[in-house]
Amino acid sequence: MDDPAVTGDGAGTAGAAAATAADSNGTAGTATGGNGTAGTATGGNGTAGTGSAGATTAATGESRTADIVPGPGGVMTDEVGVVTGELTLRTESTGGQVVLRVQYRDADEWYTVTGGRAPLSDPGGLDAVHTIAVGLLNRPEG
Repeated sequence: MDDPAVTGDGAGTAGAAAATAADSNGTAGTATGGNGTAGTATGGNGTAGTGSAGATTAATGESRTADIVPGPGGVMTDEVGVVTGELTLRTESTGGQVVLRVQYRDADEWYTVTGGRAPLSDPGGLDAVHTIAVGLLNRPEG
């Protein structure tokens, strides 16, 4: 699997994480989950994660996508419970919120990651949120 860069700047969150922001040229944000610090992403051209990354702008906001393979426990979703295997992660920013969604690769249905919703005061933080989410959820080695 290729190792493309996922860039970050702004604030970060993943799962039930709370985010703190910094400027786009410094530390992008630190995500703190229920069991401690989840990770830190660097701003500007920092890289993290494995899988293909993409960016889109929709009428409802912006989104970033990456192909991931979660660890043995999969990813918990609100709609169908745990999903496993080859997935696509989409990080969406709309209406001052960020939402993490997953789908089975190349499927039509998207599922909301449980705890994957948080306020996002700076839309420029979408890249950092996505970088952290990919870093936390992508575990192809198990």
